[in-house]
Amino acid sequence: MEKIAVYYFLFINFITILIFYIDKQKAKNKSSRISEKTLLTCCIIGGSLGGFAAIHLFRHKTTKRSFLLPFYFIAMLHIGLIYGYAHYYG
Repeated sequence: MEKIAVYYFLFINFITILIFYIDKQKAKNKSSRISEKTLLTCCIIGGSLGGFAAIHLFRHKTTKRSFLLPFYFIAMLHIGLIYGYAHYYG
């Protein structure tokens, strides 16, 4: 079960980075964008680490407070869940 969780974590974070990258490229080209709801959904289903990396790697959504507040809430929630899991089971 833990092996599946690790593969899922790697997969969803890779997909999240990819989606952030695609959205950044669309922003540069002024074409149709990926919704913030989609970006945040990728983060909430486990891709918050990938989202954090993408925000800083691509300098994407770095000034949009309406996006960053829910994003950081999700990231802190994930950190808390991981800490709680490690503390309880570790």
